[in-house]
Amino acid sequence: MTAVELARGQNAPLASTRLTATVELPAAADLSALLLTADAKVRGDSDIVFYNQPEGPGVRCVPPSAGQPWQLHLDLAAVPAEIAKVRVVTSLDEAGRTFGSLPTAPVARVSSADGTPVAQATLDGLTTEAIVVAVEFYRRDTAWKIRAVGQGYGGGLADLLRDHGVDVADEPAPAAPTPTAAAPTAPAHQPTPPAHQAAPQTAQAAPSPQPAPVPPSAPTAPAGMPPAPVQSGLSGRPRTTPPELHRPQTPPPPAPAHPHDPYAPGPAAPPPADNSSLTRGRPVNLSKGQSVNLRKDDGSSLSLVRMGLGWDPVQRGGLLSRRTAEIDLDASAILLAGNDIVDLVFYNRLMSADGSVRHAGDNRTGAGDGDDEVIMIDLPRVPVHVTSVVLVVTSYEGHTFQMVQNAFCRLIDEAGRAGELVRYQLSGGDATTGMVMAALRRTDAGWRMEAIGEAAQARVPQELFPMMNRFAR
Repeated sequence: MTAVELARGQNAPLASTRLTATVELPAAADLSALLLTADAKVRGDSDIVFYNQPEGPGVRCVPPSAGQPWQLHLDLAAVPAEIAKVRVVTSLDEAGRTFGSLPTAPVARVSSADGTPVAQATLDGLTTEAIVVAVEFYRRDTAWKIRAVGQGYGGGLADLLRDHGVDVADEPAPAAPTPTAAAPTAPAHQPTPPAHQAAPQTAQAAPSPQPAPVPPSAPTAPAGMPPAPVQSGLSGRPRTTPPELHRPQTPPPPAPAHPHDPYAPGPAAPPPADNSSLTRGRPVNLSKGQSVNLRKDDGSSLSLVRMGLGWDPVQRGGLLSRRTAEIDLDASAILLAGNDIVDLVFYNRLMSADGSVRHAGDNRTGAGDGDDEVIMIDLPRVPVHVTSVVLVVTSYEGHTFQMVQNAFCRLIDEAGRAGELVRYQLSGGDATTGMVMAALRRTDAGWRMEAIGEAAQARVPQELFPMMNRFAR
C-alpha cells in the first residue's frame, strides 16, 4: 500500500487509530508531541511528551534503536476526550543549526501498527527554523484525521511553547565567538600518536606532524601509580553514544570537592609567591596566568601527582530541553622539550613512551561529580629533557565550551595523600572546541603549575600542536 502524499495544509482521513510517526532527516534531531485542547493549548506539563517525559495519554516517545529513528507511538482511541489535536514536533539537536542548512528536506512518515504506510509529508521551504511542527492528528466529529503542517519557529523552542500555552523564560543568547590569534608555524619534531583515529575534517587541515617512537613493550608502572586501562590496540574508539532517558539533575556548585579525597579542603589560600609552599588542607586557587611552586610546606617536592580535569554539561533551558547534553571532552597531556613536542598522552595512547605520564581512561559524557578525566604524572620519572607538560581539553564531537560549565583543573598529591593542593577553575565559556588548561613547568627550583586557560579551535589534541611553542619554557 502506498502512503498518501500530503502537501502543507492538506489532510486525509485515518482508517486506524494505532499509528507510528517518524521524521526522517539528515541530522541528529528529537521527536516530541503536544496534546492540545480545542484552543490549541496544552492543559499542563503532562501534555508534553518528549525524551525526559516519554509517556503521555495515548502517546509514547521511543528513542532510536537498531537503526530506527525516534518514533511516536500513538493510540488515538486512548487520547482523552478534551484533547482535540496531537501535534508531532521535531527539533534539531545541534545548537545553532537550522532546517534551512540541511541538504535535504525532512520527511514526516506515518504508518499503522503493522507497519503499513499511511501518509507522508515533505517539510520543504524551511529556512531559519530549528524546531518544526511536522504533522498533526485532529478530531473531526467522531473520527481522526491527519494534516501536514510544516510550521517552524524562528524563535526556537521558547516560541513554540509560548504559542501552545506554556509559560517559559527566555533562553540566553549564545555568546559571540571569541576571536583567536593565528596559529604560528608548527615547531619541528612534532609527534603524532598512531593515526588509527582520524581527525575530523575541518576547513583548513591541521599540520601532519611525525609520529613519536613507541617502545616495543610498555614500561612497568612506577610504585604507587595505578595500572593503565587495558586497550585493544590503539584503534579509534566508537563515538556514537545512544541517547538516555533520565530526569535532569541539578548541576553541582562550582569547584566541588572530589568525593574520594581523604582530606576535605579547608579555606583556599591566596596564590603564593614564588618562595611559598603548598599546605595540606588549604588548596591554592589559581587565576589565569598565575603559577605556584610544587613544593610542600615541609620542604619536600611532590612526586606522584594526579591531574584531575572536570566539567559539567550545561543543561538546556526550556521545558522540552531540560535534558543535559552529553559532552564528549577529552583531556590530553602534551610533553615539550623546549619548543619541540616529544610525546602525547591521550585517549588513543594512554601512556607516554617513558611511562612517566598515564591517562586513566576516557569519559565521554562529563556526567557525575568530581574528576571526569585523570592524568597521573610521576614527576621524578619525567625525562630530564622534558621542560613542560601541557594539559589540554578538546571536544571531539564539536561541542563548544559554551555548552560546558564548572570546568576545572586540579592537582592532587597522590603519593603523599595530602589531598588537593592546587585548583584552577575556568570561568566563562567560549564558542571554541579546545582549551589549553594548564602546564607543569620544570624550573631550577623544581616543578611549577601554571594556569593558562586559553581557548582554541581543536577537536583532537593534535590540532593544538601548532600553538604549543607559545607555551614552551
